[in-house]
Amino acid sequence: MNSASTLYLLKEEYHLLMRYAEGPNPFTAGEKGSASGLLHELSRAEIVEKDDMPLDVIRLNSKVKIKDEGTGKVTDLILVLPESADIKQRKISVLAPIGTALIGFKKGQQVTWDVPAGTKTFQIIEVLND
Repeated sequence: MNSASTLYLLKEEYHLLMRYAEGPNPFTAGEKGSASGLLHELSRAEIVEKDDMPLDVIRLNSKVKIKDEGTGKVTDLILVLPESADIKQRKISVLAPIGTALIGFKKGQQVTWDVPAGTKTFQIIEVLND
């Protein structure tokens, strides 16, 4: 789904996301497929403590600006847990394909994944964490 670049996850978020990906959560049709993709991403993550987490890594509640390398379109979004997702507020679930693809990557990296219309590549332009 993503390139071979290292992705980072906070220890607490890793455990929370594992529960979502493996647990009996009520998924939408699109999220069911993404749960296996999320498990794959989690399996290759470097797990870090809060003090060791780079500031520009996408994690839960990160405000992110990405650019579609194919169209040049820039999109702002916030990565959230499924129950907080709201497309009108640009809050994207970590189980949505784009959320699964972005989690753990940092500013400046490119992320590539397959979507129904083909392969998409995005450049991570900005990451803001509280």
